[in-house]
Parts: sequence; C-alpha cells; structure tokens
Amino acid sequence: MKYSLVNSTFDNKEIKSMHKVIKSDMYSMGKNVELFEKQTAKYFNSKYCIMVNSGSSANLIGLSAAILDENVDLNKGDEIIVTSLSWSTTYSPFYYLNLKPKYIDVNLDTLNIDINKIESNITKKTKAIFVVNITGNPNDFKKIKAIAKKHKILIFEDNCESMGAKFNNKFCGTFGLFGTMSSFFSHHICTIEGGLVLTNSRSLYEVMLSIRAHGWTRNLPKNSVIYKKNKDKFSELFNFILPGFNIRPIEFEGAIGQIQLKKLDNFIKQRTKNAKIFKKLFEKNKFFKIQKEVGQSSWFSFTLICMNKLKNKRNELITFLNQNNIETRPICGGDFTKSPSAIYIGGNYKEKMANASYITQNGFFVGNSHKNISKEIYYLKKKIDEFCIRL
Repeated sequence: MKYSLVNSTFDNKEIKSMHKVIKSDMYSMGKNVELFEKQTAKYFNSKYCIMVNSGSSANLIGLSAAILDENVDLNKGDEIIVTSLSWSTTYSPFYYLNLKPKYIDVNLDTLNIDINKIESNITKKTKAIFVVNITGNPNDFKKIKAIAKKHKILIFEDNCESMGAKFNNKFCGTFGLFGTMSSFFSHHICTIEGGLVLTNSRSLYEVMLSIRAHGWTRNLPKNSVIYKKNKDKFSELFNFILPGFNIRPIEFEGAIGQIQLKKLDNFIKQRTKNAKIFKKLFEKNKFFKIQKEVGQSSWFSFTLICMNKLKNKRNELITFLNQNNIETRPICGGDFTKSPSAIYIGGNYKEKMANASYITQNGFFVGNSHKNISKEIYYLKKKIDEFCIRL
C-alpha cells in the first residue's frame, strides 16, 4: 500500500473547462478569472476577491496594497506580529516591503500562534497581527479580535493552508482587513497554480487590481475610488499610478477554479471524515501529540509530534515510514527564526521559540485527501506500532 501526500482532484469537468479555454484562444487573464473571483467572493461571504498566480503572491499583494492604500495605517518600517511557524512566503513580503516581524512562539497543541503571548509583545511600533491558520486549523479569532480592538491594530490573515475552515461559523480568511488562500495542487482546491485574496475594503481591492498588473489603471472600474479615469481611453492603456507587479493568473486557472469551487463542500466533508479516523487512532497515543482542533478545521493534513520515548527519534521514524511507502513532510518550515532566510528579513522576539523549535525537531505530517483514505490511515497506525515495538 502507498499513503500519498496528495491525490488529484481533477475529472473530465476540469479537462473540458481547459478545452473551452483552448477553443476560445484567450489564455491570459480574462472572463474566466473574473467569474471565478466573483464566485469565490460569494462563496466565502466576502465583498471582493482577487486572484493571483500563487498563495505566495497573495500575501505579497495583500501587504503591498495595505501599505499603498491611503485608507490603511501601515507604512514601511512598521512592526507586525507574526507566528514563528509558517511557510516562508508568509515572511518574504516583509523583506521586500521593509516591514519588521515580531515573532511569537506557537501553542504546541493547536500549532497556531500562542494567543496568551500576543498582548505582551505589542509595542508602540506594532501596527498589525498577521494571523496564520496552520494546516487547516483556525485561530481563536474571538480572542485575537478583542486584543486587536483594544490596542487599535489591524488583523491580516494568511489562510493559504486552511481554505474552508471556520471559526464560529465564519470562514477563515474573512476576519481581517484581507485574507489569503492558495489553490496550489496539494491544497483544498487545485487550479494548478493560484492564489486568492479576500477583502471587504473597496479601496484595498482596487489597489490590488492595479498592482496585480503593472500598477496600471486599465483594470480599475469606471467609478474607481482610488483614481479618476480620463475620458480619453487611449491615455489609460499604459497609465501607471502605483508600483506594481505582474502576478496575474491565466484563464486555465480561472476556468478550473469554477469547477473546483463547486466541489469544495464535498472535499472538506471527506477530509473531516478522514480526520475523525485519524483522531480516533492517535489522539490518545502516548507517543504523539496531534493538532487540537479550534473551530472547524478544514484538515489540510495530519500532524504528528513525537513525544516521550519517540522524542528525538522523528528522523528514524520517517525513514521507516518512507521505506513503507508512507510519504511525510515537515510541519511548514519549522521555526522560521532559525531559517537561513530569516537573516535577510530581520525582526525580533522577546523569548526563544521553544515550541516551534520542538516541532522542527520532532514534528511531521502525513497527507489528507478529498478521497476516503481510511485504509491508508490504518496502515499508518500499523506501521507506527511496528516501529514503536522496537523501542
């Protein structure tokens, strides 16, 4: 048996949608992307959605737009609180935008930021909290929103691993000024490559529309709130008002996304069913700590942190699992403060990242799927038991 990290979610509907794009002979960003954006905004109860070429670019454009939007109090040099455990491109925009990360350790149970440490880390320089929902698991946004309101700071959300997750029946990715999601192959829906940003701010949305494509005015609506267009249409063809990028998606991705979005409910239902089996087998296992669910997780993956006699034996265990056709991965990038790239980004922290460091040395994850993988999960348990008998 093979326990894979991910399985393809495509069927003939996605293939047909790509054939339609080929027949149209229109491949760059167009009507399919626009329709997918509207459908996504509606699905997640958000006013606006903008699609880009990756979740990484979604983080970049969200933070860039927050700096460029005159209605948002964020500037270069400002400090943003962020978890020490996440994907590298949660942090990369900080370098390019000259933002200063204030790292906080994670909670070993939830793997999300330790909420109890946020308030003591807020300074006069702190302008926002960049909340990351790790591997499908929501943060406690009731507590985070209360802290943000008390200290008058913004909330941004990196929800790239947690599409479809909910807290108090509200979708993650919609709690902050903006929220990002990824539609990469291994994520909850797949548009091959792709990222999304949700926001209820019209000005932020329009800034993103501009900077997604060169910083020009062409994609702005006629009644734009950030720029008054000239009546001379020719003068607006190459009119650049903001420092922009070219991080547009393509029509294939928009067309596929429309099909995938219709499947998302069922995808998450099956992921949740798989998670029930995983929790049944591992939540009382003395050799592991598994992720404690907050709200309604969308179960990106299944994390395992080696404890007790398995402490510091993670590498031996995953070697054994890989030899038995069970694919494994580190939990995100581990403690990012120890990453070589962190040197370029800078930032500071008050305390050592004890929990993030422990996860780096002792944690790993196995895959979840939109398919029934109960046999694979039982196989995982069987092989782990075989390994543990040797201890």
